[in-house]
Amino acid sequence: MKRLVGKSALITGSARGIGRGFAAAYIREGATVAIADINLAAAQATAAELGAGAYAVQLDVTDQASIDAGIAAVVAQAGKLDILINNAALFDAAETVDITRASYDRLYAVNVAGTLFTMQAAAKQMIKQGHGGKIINMASQAGRRGEPLVLVYCSTKAAVISMTQSAGLNLIKHGINVNAIAPGVVDGDHWEHVDSMFAKLEGKEPGQKKAEVAAGVPAGRFATPDDLTGMAVFLASSESNYILSQTYNVDGGQWMS
Repeated sequence: MKRLVGKSALITGSARGIGRGFAAAYIREGATVAIADINLAAAQATAAELGAGAYAVQLDVTDQASIDAGIAAVVAQAGKLDILINNAALFDAAETVDITRASYDRLYAVNVAGTLFTMQAAAKQMIKQGHGGKIINMASQAGRRGEPLVLVYCSTKAAVISMTQSAGLNLIKHGINVNAIAPGVVDGDHWEHVDSMFAKLEGKEPGQKKAEVAAGVPAGRFATPDDLTGMAVFLASSESNYILSQTYNVDGGQWMS
């Protein structure tokens, strides 16, 4: 039995990677999904690939007008908004003494402010509709602990966990469940970028950092986007109606809490 039949979802940063995996899973479960991305052409291509049930929306999470227009586009297309996944995020790495204000501002604008104000806009629409909803924020194992070269990114994901807790406690009175997913290391374009950054910072050969990290996962491998979709579907479904303010680790055993 499909678990999201008749539901309307918006997933930020879903033209590729984890977000695309979530979109495909939601469509299989019967939802209509807005492929929301700052790159409209990429979103349109992904929507075309995913077929019926998917459509593209241009959305820049650092721009309030764009957030509001994106929510309005979903309502115009699907008539309502039931589910939001705050998936858009940026990564950077540097020695603590080399962190720049530009990098800090850029990561906080997307990972923290973008998550907060997209969540806020979605919640306003869900409250207006009067039928509750589901909001899923993307945290990370990096939000559970610090890493020597990843101070800013780790702190943004810790903020996502904290915002999820507070928003969940506040919005449940409207029937809106707010929870988060904390992935571990997920294979794909993102980790190719991360690996190249660590190669420069730690003097490693390309691919060496990725191999070292994969060897440290108790499950014995990197995750794929498909490894995360079960939790994303569960948190969007009626099965999670009594769950709020939680951050679930989906990381192959890297973190236990």
